[in-house]
Amino acid sequence: MTETRHDATESGADAATLTPAARQAPKEVPRPKGIGPIGWLRWGWRQLTTMRTALILLFLVALGAVPGSVLPQEGQAPEKVAAYLADHRTIGPWLDKFSMFDVFAAPWFAAIYILLFVSLAGCVIPRGVQHYKSMRARPPAAPRNLGRLPQSAKFETDTSPDDVLAEARKVLRGRRFRVDVSGGAAAAEKGYLGETGNLLFHLALLALLFALGFGNLFGYRGNVLLTEGKTFANSLSQYDQFTPGRAFNDGELAPFTVSLDDFKAEYETKGDKRGQATEFNAALRYRATPNGKDTRYDLQINHPLKVGGAKVYLLGHGYAPVFTVRDAKGNVAFHDSVPFLEMEPRNLTSEGVIKVPDAEPDQLAFYAILWPTAMASQDGKQIVSAFPAPLRPVITITSFKGDIGIDSGTPQSVYKLEGIGKTLQPVKNGQKLLEPGETFTLPGGTGSITFDGLKEYATLSVNHDPGRFPALVAAILAVAGVAASFMVRRRRVWVRASAAEGGRTVVEVGGLTLGNPTSEFDDIVTALRGPEPEPREEPGEGESAADPESGPATESKE
Repeated sequence: MTETRHDATESGADAATLTPAARQAPKEVPRPKGIGPIGWLRWGWRQLTTMRTALILLFLVALGAVPGSVLPQEGQAPEKVAAYLADHRTIGPWLDKFSMFDVFAAPWFAAIYILLFVSLAGCVIPRGVQHYKSMRARPPAAPRNLGRLPQSAKFETDTSPDDVLAEARKVLRGRRFRVDVSGGAAAAEKGYLGETGNLLFHLALLALLFALGFGNLFGYRGNVLLTEGKTFANSLSQYDQFTPGRAFNDGELAPFTVSLDDFKAEYETKGDKRGQATEFNAALRYRATPNGKDTRYDLQINHPLKVGGAKVYLLGHGYAPVFTVRDAKGNVAFHDSVPFLEMEPRNLTSEGVIKVPDAEPDQLAFYAILWPTAMASQDGKQIVSAFPAPLRPVITITSFKGDIGIDSGTPQSVYKLEGIGKTLQPVKNGQKLLEPGETFTLPGGTGSITFDGLKEYATLSVNHDPGRFPALVAAILAVAGVAASFMVRRRRVWVRASAAEGGRTVVEVGGLTLGNPTSEFDDIVTALRGPEPEPREEPGEGESAADPESGPATESKE
């Protein structure tokens, strides 16, 4: 007894010295482990393949294309890019660092483009598989209470339940419903074409992106200036500017040739639109193969020539005066047409340079300005062009002699003179106004230049895009898919037939339409009811109400 009391006393003391439960530190709970690299990859894939992400990426593609439309691009106009950088020395280099002058070949644009492609593929393809499974599945079973549906009807008929369901199957299948009959009810569904159209639109958008990327990868485009009477052969050396695709092979160029026989431009001659061009027509001859026959074609705006898997477009035109230059020895050192670039688009005042490296003993060069229809300005101090057509062409010549710089090996522009005041010196009194057929003899016996006449040139764009036709098909399918998704709605109809008293059948019909109800449900109910029974005629006075086939009526006895 003594030991027991002692133990109890000790245990009570220990209990009194224990910390209250509210003041005890909570037991450490093991922290949850992270989702890990695979979990993060799954999460990132789910975020990338959502429609919200696809729309954001599509917006970014459209936003990224804006600089490509506003700023000059290296692929289309490298000279304009150089001019922009020269005029904007502060912001120009920064824009160049972010590839704003070559947007569609920039790494950031390619990244957005590829992410959009992957996002659409990861979003649409699983939806397409799920949609196919839904189309193959049985229609959903009939709800317990059809009267609660947005469209419902109930009637009785003398037809047996099995015959009612057989008729329902026939009527619904005749209206292209998928029908399943089980458990005393027929379930029907149609309108999957709307969802199919939605998926078709997104798949077509995916195909469109693929076609555009394929065309940019394996296609090419180039510009060439072709003067009347000259021929262009489809080779790299003949192009003034050439932009190949990333995977394009030079050996894939089709060996066709194009010759410009004549170029004509028509202009308005009266009113406020005087001088505005109304028609351009380039008379071409082309050969699809080197040994092929010449075929004529009238090239016009928006009517390209199709040859060698490429399309040849008419971009612009200008003038190419013809000159003959003789050197100090009287030898013909130059005889050819020289394309001039327009200085004033409205009346085609143009400028150009003539380089004569074969002249002896000094090389010759000329800077010239052409006025197609020359006239004096209002103050009479200078010459202006009054009309873009060559009604009175006049050229002013400024002469130079010395070293043009061609032999140094440094590339030069054919539209610009290099080394003026250094290696190339102006000829004293070497300016002259020339009309067609006139010759200017340079002072000091340096040589002479003759303005022989005026030709016109056409600027052509050769475009080979293997993704053009797939892109067209994809665009048509996208429009068809959008139309189907808006015009077709999902519809479900259930028909339940059950036996009632007196050998009759109770028919319940319910309908559910995505969106507003349609009149199709009423047509189905009408078809299931069948024709209305003809009303029986009431017997007249003096006629027995008995059936005439059953004999005379028997009188009742009281």
